Formats: sequence, structure tokens, C-alpha cells
Amino acid sequence: MVDVESFVEEAKAEISEELGDSTAIIALSGGVDSSTAAALAYEAVGEQLVPVYVDTGLMRKGETEEIEEVFGYMERLRVVDASDRYFEKLDGVTDPEEKRHVIGEQFIREFETVAEEVDADYLVQGTIYPDRIESEGNIKSHHNVGGLPDVVDFDGLIEPLRDLYKDEVREVARHLGLEEIIAERMPFPGPGLAVRVVGEVTPEKVRVAREATAIVEDELEEYDPWQAFAAVLGRATGVKGDNRVHGHVVAVRSVESRDGMTARAQELDWETLQRLQSRITGTVEDCSRVVYDVTHKPPATIEYE
Repeated sequence: MVDVESFVEEAKAEISEELGDSTAIIALSGGVDSSTAAALAYEAVGEQLVPVYVDTGLMRKGETEEIEEVFGYMERLRVVDASDRYFEKLDGVTDPEEKRHVIGEQFIREFETVAEEVDADYLVQGTIYPDRIESEGNIKSHHNVGGLPDVVDFDGLIEPLRDLYKDEVREVARHLGLEEIIAERMPFPGPGLAVRVVGEVTPEKVRVAREATAIVEDELEEYDPWQAFAAVLGRATGVKGDNRVHGHVVAVRSVESRDGMTARAQELDWETLQRLQSRITGTVEDCSRVVYDVTHKPPATIEYE
């Protein structure tokens, strides 16, 4: 395990040295990785950093409001609503790798726009070791690693967490005093809910994934999963009232893991599964069926795409 105190001091020194007198953009998503990188960098160089949260339209329920509340103390915090641009870029895209590259390119373009406005030369990211392993090993491209475009208009990328695993990042987050709602929150994919929608990404499918995921996180809190969420797989026939419907199929996934490199599907009791399906089909509009994913990693990945 990492020596947290030494790591923090060395990382702050590295950030300060690499940045010099320049200004940097901090890519802040609200997940524990980017939040820890942001807090670390802010401690290192303060207002030389401009934290930027991009609302892609693919975020968790209530994410934007939460970011504004938790990180409002960072005076240069910028919140960018880019949801229309992301959905436009993703229109008609069905291949998982193409999705990730589209999102990765738009991710950088959004930050380049802000960087030009604030005259920033560097981009700080919360990339961690498993992100690099999966991207370099051709398992899947991460939007902030293998998903980056070939041309990036920054003098450099600063990735202070690049050699840490998720559990080590949480230790650093606690050391930095990040609120529990951030330090202990479940992992969330960089491309957001786009990789929890199998096939084309549309606002409707993302809405279903968002609402269903909020229910899953609430219902499974007592199981303390490493990660739990809902994904939208397609459509299937169902019955609501006296009417036949052709609604969305939602898959529930809940896994135990130490670092995300491997994972085991959790054993949930029947009452919990029934409560999940009842809440999801009963409250998420246009959802007709719920299934539970029992596949470990490997052979599956944790996320669907």
C-alpha cells in the first residue's frame, strides 16, 4: 500500500514543479479519482488551477448540484453545460470503442475552450493505474487515456494519481479531508452513463439508466458493494395494467472488488432482487423488465461497454 503522507507531499511538489507559473485546468467529474486529483492540485498551487466540471448529460442523478455544493470553495470553479454537444456527437454511434473515442475527443475540446478563455497551458486529470492498464492492454479505451484524440492543445497533461489503485486513491482522499460522500462513493465510468447504454446513446435511454442506477445505489447500500448500477440493454415485451408494452430492459449489476482489476458478482437475496425490480419497473417510465447480472470479471468487464 502507498505511504499516503509521503505520496501527497511528493505529488504536490511534482504538480508545483511541472506547472511552474502557468495556469492549469482541473478536469473535475465528481468521482473519487478526479475529486482527489483536484483537491491535491488545489493544495499544491491554489488559484493557478481552474476546476472545470463538464455536465455531459451522461452524469449521475443530482451530480451537478452536488459538485457545486462540495467544491464551491474553489473560487475559480467553472460548470459547463455541454449535454447538447455530447448527444449530438453520439448520434448514431453504436460501437463501444467509437463511443469512448467520441466522448474522449469532446472531453478534450470542452477543456480546450475553457483553457483558451482562462489562458491555461496544462490539463490535470484523475487517471489511475487500472485506467492505464485497460487502455494499454486493449481491454477498452478510457476517455482520458486511450480515448484521447491525437491532437491535444495543451503543453502537458498532469496525472498525479497515475500509479495508484482505487483503494489507494480513497486513502489519499481521506488524508486530504474530502467529504465521505466523495471519498467513499462508488466508482463511476469516465464516459458516464454512455457505457451503461448498450447501442446508440439517446437522452431517453440515459434517463432510464440514471433513474434506475439511483434506485440500485439506494437499495444495495446495505450490501456495501464496490460498484453497483443499472444498465439499459434493449427492449422487450411486458404488461403494464391491461396494456402490452415494449419497454426497456434494465440489467442490475453489483460487484465486490479490491481494485477493479477483477471482481465478483454479489449474491443478493431474493427479496432484495424483487424489491429492485418492483421499484425500477414501477417508477422508471418505459421500463418493462429487470434482470440481474451474475457474471464475474473476468470473463466480463464491470461496465457494459
